Amino acid sequence: MSPLSRLPGITALLTLLALGVAGCGRREAAVDAGVRTHTLLLGNGAEPADLDPHVATILTDQVIINALFEGLTVLDEATATPLPGVAASWSTSADRLTWTFQLRPNLTWSNGDPLTAADFVASWRRVINPALASENASYLFVLKHAEACNAGKLPLSALGVNAPDATTLVLTIEQPTPYLPALVAMPAWFPINPKALAPFGAMDQRATAWTRPGNLVSNGAFTLAAWQPNARIELARNPRHREAASNRLERVVFFPIENPEVEERDFRAGQLHVTWNLPVTKLATWQKNQPARLRADPILQSNFLRFNTTKGPLRDTRVRRALSLAIDREQLARSVLQGSRAPARSLTPPNTGPYHAQASVPTDLATARQLLAAAGFPDGKGLHVLELQCRNDEIMPRLAEALQAVWQRDLGVRISITQLEQKTWIQNQQTLNYTMTTAAWTADFPDPVTFLGLFAGGSAYNWTGWSDATYDGLMSEAAGNVTAAARLELFQRAEARLLESAPIAPLFFGAQTYLIDPAVKGWTPSPLVFRRLQNIELRE
Repeated sequence: MSPLSRLPGITALLTLLALGVAGCGRREAAVDAGVRTHTLLLGNGAEPADLDPHVATILTDQVIINALFEGLTVLDEATATPLPGVAASWSTSADRLTWTFQLRPNLTWSNGDPLTAADFVASWRRVINPALASENASYLFVLKHAEACNAGKLPLSALGVNAPDATTLVLTIEQPTPYLPALVAMPAWFPINPKALAPFGAMDQRATAWTRPGNLVSNGAFTLAAWQPNARIELARNPRHREAASNRLERVVFFPIENPEVEERDFRAGQLHVTWNLPVTKLATWQKNQPARLRADPILQSNFLRFNTTKGPLRDTRVRRALSLAIDREQLARSVLQGSRAPARSLTPPNTGPYHAQASVPTDLATARQLLAAAGFPDGKGLHVLELQCRNDEIMPRLAEALQAVWQRDLGVRISITQLEQKTWIQNQQTLNYTMTTAAWTADFPDPVTFLGLFAGGSAYNWTGWSDATYDGLMSEAAGNVTAAARLELFQRAEARLLESAPIAPLFFGAQTYLIDPAVKGWTPSPLVFRRLQNIELRE
């Protein structure tokens, strides 16, 4: 994003906060005005593609959505432990196939409508409705008949959820799902107000005006007050939220600043309380000069390359494996990432619940060259230039250039690099409009299925064209009625199969490096990135 496209948001914010003139004749900094007016100013990395919780697929969109909506449960920022949200309590049957959630009494939507268990039933039927074509529908496939309903084989009324009364939800599920209380905290499970969507035809249509200011009815700690595309998204405290009395913020303003260099300058200029990112090239300077404002929080995120397994030479497993085996991940972490992220030899990050991946991808140039030759491309001869797409942030292009140099030097493979804005980068992955691309996935909850489930044949987030019966069988077996230990062992075998077939190449595990103003209190590290902004306070 260019600085010019950002200025209207900053200008509007200055007007909004009615910035005065201090005694010295200088304008009051936006962050100081924010403290005075209880307005939190956040960088958010990218312009939202959608604020519909049932169709949003991008992390930066979901960060905003989490402030606007609330599910049956919420996740503790530090531990990712599920806590009561809309539901006050929950229980499961002896066979673990029926879950009952008891909603809090007297809940309302932001427009004053009562929020009832029936709203959840209508919401989940909407997600599953094949007419909506939600990529997030698979998150609800744990519900009885959900997959068949989504395929149009059964009516939506067959979905395994019912509301015996206004405050009781009963979920019938396909297989025992021990992580269900964490799963229902995800945006795909958030309720929507059917009455508010109906005038826009949004119950079975995407991209309607129901998510615009003045139309969006939500149940979270904040409401949508303003949305200036490519400038700012402004939220206001929801006085009808159950925690409104303890919410110390009046407003939250998100700035979709894609360029971390611009974002860092805005922070130095007193225009942001917290940045989304910080250029790795600036880490040493901030660590030396102002370490109290620098954060580097590990997150449950995996960064990897996707290979389009339906296209050209990358249909051959040997070519994909050769490219992956040639990568020196430790060197990339040192040189490109300045030691800010850990190298990844597996898809699943360490400490993903009780799971620690045993399979890994070594750096093995000799085997890489043998595989490439066996595929008919000795020393890269006969292999046309391969395009590598990447998001135009401050890390991915540098990473792409490093890979370009390594593959040319060690394998004779030539690479072209195409930088894309986030929306196009995501769209190209969804439509397989790429040869190779950088990619990332942040855990939805601390369980290996949130990573390994991506590459099951029916996953809406596979985006590689790869499908493997052995892998799918292992994942299906892990979803069945097996012990916790057997489930983890099946995941180990599935991950080994994934790395061997190489529809992806692991690169590094995630961390969020960012800047934070000392006035921001209660901002705890969050492995899942999501946080409950109503717990934040601004004070001198």
